[in-house]
Amino acid sequence: MPKVLVSDQIDQIGIDILLQVAHVDVKTGLSATELTESIGQYDALMIRSSTKVTTPVIEAAHRLKIIGRAGVGVDNIDVGAATRRGIVVVNSPEGNTIAAAEHTVAMMMSLARSIPQADSSLKKGEWQRSRFIGVEVYKKTLGIVGLGKIGSHVARVARALGMQILAYDPFISMERAQQIGARLVDLEQLFGEADYITLHIPKTSETTHLINRTTLNLMKRTVRIVNCARGGIINESDLFEALQEGRIAGAALDVFEQEPLQNSRLPSLGREIVLTPHLGASTEEAQANVAIDVAEQIRDVLLGLPARSAVNIPGLRPEVLQELKGYLELAETLGNLVGQLAGGRITTFDIRLQGNLASKEAQPIIIASLKGLLTPALCERVNYVNASLEAKDRGIRVTETRDASVEDYTGSIRLAALGPEGERTVTGALLGQNELRITNIDDFPISVAVSRYMLITLHRDMPGIIGKVGSLLGSHNVNIAGMQVGRKLLRGEAVMVLSLDDPLPEGLIGEIESVSGIGKAYTVNL
Repeated sequence: MPKVLVSDQIDQIGIDILLQVAHVDVKTGLSATELTESIGQYDALMIRSSTKVTTPVIEAAHRLKIIGRAGVGVDNIDVGAATRRGIVVVNSPEGNTIAAAEHTVAMMMSLARSIPQADSSLKKGEWQRSRFIGVEVYKKTLGIVGLGKIGSHVARVARALGMQILAYDPFISMERAQQIGARLVDLEQLFGEADYITLHIPKTSETTHLINRTTLNLMKRTVRIVNCARGGIINESDLFEALQEGRIAGAALDVFEQEPLQNSRLPSLGREIVLTPHLGASTEEAQANVAIDVAEQIRDVLLGLPARSAVNIPGLRPEVLQELKGYLELAETLGNLVGQLAGGRITTFDIRLQGNLASKEAQPIIIASLKGLLTPALCERVNYVNASLEAKDRGIRVTETRDASVEDYTGSIRLAALGPEGERTVTGALLGQNELRITNIDDFPISVAVSRYMLITLHRDMPGIIGKVGSLLGSHNVNIAGMQVGRKLLRGEAVMVLSLDDPLPEGLIGEIESVSGIGKAYTVNL
């Protein structure tokens, strides 16, 4: 009989499901050494957030077929190491959606009516009705930053409360937003018009401290902000000052830059703030839901069935994975690149398999491309199982084409994405077994190795441009690792790709675009 190790506290209903097909050991609080020493005897591992499944743990897991995380994120699992070992990693991407959305609404209502403060006052024996006069949400404008599953549910509840909905989400179509009942606007308009603002976005380099002194100054003095998403999206020092000075009316936070909350000035504020200790997913139903979801997937994999929410690559035969693994990485990288070039809100997406690749199994490459396309917006929430569904939810029309006649490389992938910046195309190929190469951008031929930080310019082919851009980068201490220019005609339109050792400082892209002859510049983080 298979053996399953449960190393974190899991709802009993999940353990009962596992017991249907396996022997289950519940051993919580294991040290890294203890986990590494014992994991070799188990076929499956079920965890929550406490257990860290590192590369040494995975290397010692000689029998392990599946790792199940009873929650949304998988940041405590080395997914790459698991994939290389052929271990399926699953999570529960929707198990706490309702809990998080309901907590958001509860925080908004608590803030509007000073419920926590009134409760505390009454329990002290006070009766101060006039002190806790609140405000209504009816006919007020709610600005939702991030219109994914949680944000969409919040929108539906808020509409039922009579609220008007503005939303910012560069990865969702106008049609999808209209179906939800939201009007898509840019961030500046949302910040300026909303009476309430709620955040439902991952923490990335782009969203860290999205709410700061500058953006807070764009808001109404009567605005109230709710964050049940991720700590760090709000600059808590700037928020404290804005609340203390009365520049905004209130805030309700469930997540913080440092957890547990320590050395923060926020608790010293009064009725203008509501704080809870990361309770968004803490409902009996959510805990049961994620336990059931993940336990059922572990059970299915142990029975030889596919998992429904695999974070890495389920359902591929080992021989197919071995043949395509380099192209899957290439497809994901190109998807990420073309999405950033197209401007985020993609409406159509075409995947073309060229050369010998035209005869290969297409679906894994399509899914990898979509995962790359959506990763900047969804981070760990998008995976090889839900990428197609996430694209559909955002109104992205996906097409597949094949062209075996292309002979410049043995096999190549061409992606075309239509977004706010118009249609953008990128093509890539593999050199050797695993060297990813960008071979074409917007029909300009190039040959550039993929790097984490890249600067791409569309410009007129004329003397001096390369030197001026290089000087600007040098003056900001940004080192150039490589450079390639592609053009079709002498002194015509051209594309330049710079591989960088460092990310571009804020504001530098504007300076680059001001160089005479440059039409557009893009900073790309892969």
